[in-house]
Amino acid sequence: MIRWFLFAAALAGAAPAMANDGRSGGKLVLTDGVGTVEGSAGGGLATWAVIAGNETDRGVGGTAAATLVALPDFTLKTVGGSLGFYDRVEISYAHQAFDTRAAGATLGLGRNFTFKQDVFGAKLRVAGDAVWAQDRVLPQIAIGVQHKRADQRAVIAAVGGRASAGTDVYVSATKLILSQGLLLDATLRMTRANQFGLLGHGGDRGNAYGAQFEGSVGKLLSPRLVVGAEYRSKPDRLGFAREDDTFDVFAAWAVQRNLTLTAAYVDLGSIATVRGQRGLFVQVQGGF
Repeated sequence: MIRWFLFAAALAGAAPAMANDGRSGGKLVLTDGVGTVEGSAGGGLATWAVIAGNETDRGVGGTAAATLVALPDFTLKTVGGSLGFYDRVEISYAHQAFDTRAAGATLGLGRNFTFKQDVFGAKLRVAGDAVWAQDRVLPQIAIGVQHKRADQRAVIAAVGGRASAGTDVYVSATKLILSQGLLLDATLRMTRANQFGLLGHGGDRGNAYGAQFEGSVGKLLSPRLVVGAEYRSKPDRLGFAREDDTFDVFAAWAVQRNLTLTAAYVDLGSIATVRGQRGLFVQVQGGF
């Protein structure tokens, strides 16, 4: 994890040297969001319609992020990155490691038993512009796909999961009202993922895709600081443990154009029968 934090910081330091190559520096700071736990550009929990990177419609940009979610009984670490092409297309990747710590022994898995998952994503902006179309009601709209592959097939099958791999599809709408310093986002996700896919897809309580909602609201306190909140609903397909919806309250600070720090209070509810999973989300993101 430490080396990924250093990598993100190094990327931020190197980015100014690329300012004249047509690839970076075009967007207003913070308007490309931060890295979600699944790698796409968004608000941390929720995916937004914005495209990762500082590029305009004339170049290529990108981000690299390292995220830590520290909960009372579990720890989630995510490293990943995104590339944005001409402010139109985004491709992303994230690697997640979910450490069960002492709870793993209680659950019969063994202390520090770790679930790992790879998430491959793609996003296409199909309409609107969240920043520059201030005179229009239409928000920026994007469609996307995320393919998730978890590693613990035997455990997933034992708890009732139908598959260790699966694919989510979503549509997002994002609007930035500059006169009010207000950011609004709504995302509709079709998914059957359990705990973001870490516990597989589908279960003994159902295997069909269902529509889930992700929403974000942010307030720009200054050109470099935004605070806000997010909500994300999730399926509840495994009979052995209830799966709760999630929310967070966050602050993101653009230390400089190419380096963003994010901190949040996050509530993930009950995870694998262990209740009260509320804790800290921290992220460092470098970009160009």
